Amino acid sequence: MARFSRPSTPRLLYTLYTSPSKTVPSPSPSPSPSPSPAFSLLLGSFHLRQFSSGNLARAKEDKEPWWKDSMDKLRNIGISAHIDSGKTTLTERVLFYTGKIHEIHEVRGRDGVGAKMDSMDLEREKGITIQSAATYCTWNGYQVNIIDTPGHVDFTIEVERALRVLDGAILVLCSVGGVQSQSITVDRQMRRYEVPRLAFINKLDRMGADPWKVLNQARAKLRHHSAAMQVPIGLEEDFKGLVDLVQMKALYFHGSSGEKIVIEEVPADMEALVTEKRRELIEVVSEVDDKLAEAFLADEPISSTDLEEAVRRATIAQKFIPVFMGSAFKNKGVQPLLNAVLSYLPCPIEVSNYALDQTKNEEKVALGGTPDGPLVALAFKLEEGRFGQLTYLRIYEGVIRKGDFIFNINTGKKIKVPRLVRMHSDEMEDIQEAHAGQIVAVFGVDCASGDTFTDGSVKYTMTSMNVPEPVMSLAVQPVSKDSGGQFSKALNRFQKEDPTFRVGLDPESGQTIISGMGELHLDIYVERIRREYKVDATVGKPRVNFRETVTQRAEFDYLHKKQSGGQGQYGRVCGYVEPLPAGSPTKFEFENMIVGQAIPSNFIPAIEKGFKEAANSGSLIGHPVEHVRVVLTDGAAHAVDSSELAFKLAAIYAFRKCYTAAKPVILEPVMLVELKVPMEFQGTVAGDINKRKGVIIGNDQEGDDSVITAHVPLNNMFGYSTALRSMTQGKGEFTMEYKEHSPVSHDVQTQLINNYKGTHAAE
Repeated sequence: MARFSRPSTPRLLYTLYTSPSKTVPSPSPSPSPSPSPAFSLLLGSFHLRQFSSGNLARAKEDKEPWWKDSMDKLRNIGISAHIDSGKTTLTERVLFYTGKIHEIHEVRGRDGVGAKMDSMDLEREKGITIQSAATYCTWNGYQVNIIDTPGHVDFTIEVERALRVLDGAILVLCSVGGVQSQSITVDRQMRRYEVPRLAFINKLDRMGADPWKVLNQARAKLRHHSAAMQVPIGLEEDFKGLVDLVQMKALYFHGSSGEKIVIEEVPADMEALVTEKRRELIEVVSEVDDKLAEAFLADEPISSTDLEEAVRRATIAQKFIPVFMGSAFKNKGVQPLLNAVLSYLPCPIEVSNYALDQTKNEEKVALGGTPDGPLVALAFKLEEGRFGQLTYLRIYEGVIRKGDFIFNINTGKKIKVPRLVRMHSDEMEDIQEAHAGQIVAVFGVDCASGDTFTDGSVKYTMTSMNVPEPVMSLAVQPVSKDSGGQFSKALNRFQKEDPTFRVGLDPESGQTIISGMGELHLDIYVERIRREYKVDATVGKPRVNFRETVTQRAEFDYLHKKQSGGQGQYGRVCGYVEPLPAGSPTKFEFENMIVGQAIPSNFIPAIEKGFKEAANSGSLIGHPVEHVRVVLTDGAAHAVDSSELAFKLAAIYAFRKCYTAAKPVILEPVMLVELKVPMEFQGTVAGDINKRKGVIIGNDQEGDDSVITAHVPLNNMFGYSTALRSMTQGKGEFTMEYKEHSPVSHDVQTQLINNYKGTHAAE
């Protein structure tokens, strides 16, 4: 890695910061010859040293050149799609053509190496991408940061995090499978984060490939305002190349890995089709671009430059999605896609990003996105590397340097940047500094994902990323007692890495409960604990957090006295318990209404503590008692025998004694479930919710989808993700969040009490 990366970095910095050929006017009238690689390397490292030593005077003088050019030549893109559409294969080809890797390995390759971007053993074994890997490459003098994202629905948090930090994206569609369920989910996420995107129809070499069918599906199902930018020359086994509709040239890909591009005229037998498709492209773009529409309506000839500029304007404004074609596996069509990323996707300055100003009650602030502003960076991903925690940062504004002090706004801590690296899947390259728009990683910075870092001059946080609540919980415990340390280390690490993965402890059973986005999500984590930490864990049946409460007022009058030689125990408490009014913010209230000194005031805190302790486990099924108010009205104390312990015990027994008289009920968590399913499955899904004792409270239509809102008891929601997928052919999705605890029906209460008594009798 180090062998070929060292010379390339300063040369890249040389083009970024000086770029004499483009922006800095030459001092002498005659054009200077381009420097040799060795000279540019020397100059690059000299310039880097001069720049990072704080000598910003020259950069400030000609402010326009130093960052304008480097920002224009920067692209942050993500590649996302339905599972098995060929995302990772496409990234592999991109890295090969840009010179980042020197040989190609397949995802499920026979050579056993596996794709570069799938760096985990589990990913290579299953042939799926679990974590987003970040890498960068240079193409035609532009720096491109690529984030390869997972396609499984259980890993949506990875996709959301990646999209949050990108400026543009490539949506990969399979020319045979077309628009699949996950393509719809990914597209919805891109729309939510307003990411301009290109579409790439992959696998044109496969049997049954039909790009025009896929293009029409994208228009109908995803509501894309899109048109083809290329026409394939032949399909399936006869797929030879592409015709570029902007330049009106045919492209053929020769060489062992398609690295030689041969440009020829359009084949004569395709001219009619190509002319028709180019006219369609111009028509579609002119619907959303006024400048092109004027030329089109006036019947003026439209040059390739005019068309290219119009497509760029419409794509960045998210009014149009250009569609490219090819076959990543057969090495065709990848280089034109790379050119399209440079031509049509925005650079960091062209995208508007907003931060929330914490000093002004989270007021929205537009970030300039330039390196001149104060530092604002977002930690969007954490990984446990060989040298400690690795934090991926997207810098939105300002410059970050090795050795700088930065502030974590979420925790308020001040941190020094010990080491700054640029990532290439799981290899890294040290750099001295990075500026706005770049994606870098830092070592040794303790934070959680979604934290914002600044240089201390502003208190901005990037808008909190939309983290869905976990929908499924399991009880896990290590098989052997010795591996407890490694087990908790693994859980702590995964919790920091993934905000949708939560860990809790069940106070009664003492089991560790893990919660996540679905069965596959939790299975993968249990598997990772086994592989990475060598800890075998048993997985139990998930359980629900019930609560208990009282429904009417009940009096108590309890005397606790004990005489056993020496100092005895004496304490008497009188009063009542009653339910709190609906909507009260507290779950437990204690009020002392004793007039006078019937009980000395120094014993009152002990009495309150006793009642709180008693409310921790109700006598119905042993779950905590909530929404209860305890009022102390009278009592008695003994001059010698009364103690804090005596009154605490008196309070505990008094609560237990009057508890049954207060008519207690069991409360169960009710979830607000929102389902998005295609119209044809609406009846089946609604019937299933009724079967699960759910109450449907709303049913709207959104495009071709039906959106159902319902309140369903959590106890009846286990295994729902799998049931929903099988009911809707994988097209339905649901989100579930806690709404409230509400009383269970009488038959459920009896059943729960009997189960509780049964398990306790067995113990």
